[in-house]
Amino acid sequence: MFSEPDLIPLSALQHLVFCERQCALIHLEGVWTENRLTVEGRHVHDRVDDGRPSTRDGVRTARSLPIRSLRLGLVGKADTVEFHPHPFPVEYKRGRPKSDLCDKVQLCAQALCLEEMLALPPGAIPAGALFYARTRRRLDVPFDADLRAATERAAARAHELLRAGVTPRVPRQPKCDNCSLIEHCFPDATSVPRKASRYVRAALQSARQLPASPTPPSSG
Repeated sequence: MFSEPDLIPLSALQHLVFCERQCALIHLEGVWTENRLTVEGRHVHDRVDDGRPSTRDGVRTARSLPIRSLRLGLVGKADTVEFHPHPFPVEYKRGRPKSDLCDKVQLCAQALCLEEMLALPPGAIPAGALFYARTRRRLDVPFDADLRAATERAAARAHELLRAGVTPRVPRQPKCDNCSLIEHCFPDATSVPRKASRYVRAALQSARQLPASPTPPSSG
């Protein structure tokens, strides 16, 4: 169990799964820069996070609901939680569904927090949803065993990363171009050691394959 001062933002899991360097820059070094994508995302959340609960068709919806898990060491807010009667978290995102698990892990972490806070057995919250503003559609996310395990691993890794206090180097990837922290991250520079090591290994391998030089004749 973690104590209150040791809790880390639930959003750190989303940042970690997306990029460990981004996670460390934000949550370790305190770096944050807005770009068009982050501003659009903030506006999406501003429209949702008014904090006022509502009831429609017998479904009660809580907004900006504070949540935490002392077991996983997480604290944050759920955009909305619908009660059907079991809790059903809904996270709002600006763009489109992503190819990695970063958004799904963040949503699943909310479910794990809610299960702990409400003293529900593991698996009591079977699913949630991600609403993407670009597509205007919900993506249902089942909280199966694999996703729950990935979420718990991400929480453990986030604590490990922030405890170590070292911002890791990562190779440059296409997704770096859309990251608001690219000017602070210098992804091209962080890729140099990996590229250099590959070059050295290739050079050594080539050298091993060269024919041995003939021994010069002795003089005298």
